[in-house]
Amino acid sequence: MIYRSKAPLRIGLAGGGTDVSPYCDLYGGAILNATISLSAYASIEPNETGEIIVETLDRGELQRFPWAPVLPINGKLDLLKGVYNRVSREFQIPQNGFRLSTFVDAPAGSGLGTSSTLVVAILGAFVEMLKLPLGDYDIAHLAYEIERQDLQLAGGRQDQYAATFGGVNYMEFYDADKVIVNPLRIRSQYLHELENNLVLYFTATSRESASIIKEQVKNVERKDEKSIEAMHQLKEQARMMKEVLLKGKLAEIGEILDYGFQQKRRMAANISNSSIEAIYDAAKAAGATGGKISGAGGGGFMIFYCPGNTNYAVKKALLQFGGEVKHYSFTKYGLSSWSV
Repeated sequence: MIYRSKAPLRIGLAGGGTDVSPYCDLYGGAILNATISLSAYASIEPNETGEIIVETLDRGELQRFPWAPVLPINGKLDLLKGVYNRVSREFQIPQNGFRLSTFVDAPAGSGLGTSSTLVVAILGAFVEMLKLPLGDYDIAHLAYEIERQDLQLAGGRQDQYAATFGGVNYMEFYDADKVIVNPLRIRSQYLHELENNLVLYFTATSRESASIIKEQVKNVERKDEKSIEAMHQLKEQARMMKEVLLKGKLAEIGEILDYGFQQKRRMAANISNSSIEAIYDAAKAAGATGGKISGAGGGGFMIFYCPGNTNYAVKKALLQFGGEVKHYSFTKYGLSSWSV
C-alpha cells in the first residue's frame, strides 16, 4: 500500500507579512491569497526492513535511519523529519519501516509557500496512513507548529492554511494563534479574467525568507513606526482586494497591487533590490498596472496585473531578465490524500 497526498502552492494577492507575529498578535492581520495548479506531493510506502528512508525526489537528497521514534534534526531534510517527529510524539505510529518521498513543483525559497505546503502534504500522507481524525484547521495549525515551534523556522501563518483549505481565501490572524479562513465566492468570469491578466514570473533566484522576516519582526518589536504603518496599510490592502474581487472591479487590481508593493518595501530593507526594481519597472513600462513580490521578498516569484491584452507585451519584456514566465491556473481544492 502507498499513501499519497498533494497540497497546492499559493499566490499571495494582498496583506503579505501581516500574518507574522508579533504584528498579528498585537494588531490583527489579514491576507488574501489564492491556490494555484502547482503542488507539493508526499508519498509514504511501508517496507519490511524496519528502516526509515526520507527523500526529496526533486532535490535528489536521501537519508536512511533504523526505526526510531525521533529522527535527528541537523539541517538535512528537516521538514520531512520534523513532521515525522511530531506525528510520532502525538499519535500512535507502528514500529515499522517506511519510505517517505516528496516532490515540489517550485523551488524552495521561491515565494509560493513551498516549505509550508510541503509540511501540509507530508502531514496529509501520515493522516491518510494512520487514519487520524484531523480536520482542516487541525492540520493547518499542526503544520504551523511544526515549522515555527518544533523547527524554529521564521515565517507567518497563511501558507499552511492556504495549502490545507485551497481556493481563494480572505484570512484573518489574531493573537493566541487564532485564524479565521473566509472562502470567497468569486464569480467564475472574474476568476477567469484575473487568471488571464495575472502574469506569474520566476526571477530565476531563490532567497532565504528567514532573514527578511526576522528584520520585519525586529521592526515591530522595536516599534518602528514606518514599518508598522506599512503593515497597517497592507492589511487594508487585503480588504480592498477582497472588495474588488467580489464586485468584479478588476480594473482596480493593478493599482491595489502597486500600492501594496510600495508599502511592502517599507517593512524591511532587503525586501526589494535593484534587480527586482528593474523587473518591476520593465513590466509597468510594457503595460502592467501593478505587481508584487510573492512571499517575503528578495527574489523568487513576482506577479503582475496586465489588463486587456498587455500580458503578451509584459511577458516579452520580462524574458530579457533571464527568468521564466510560469503558466498556472487557480484551483478550488486544498490538501488531498489517498491510498493505492
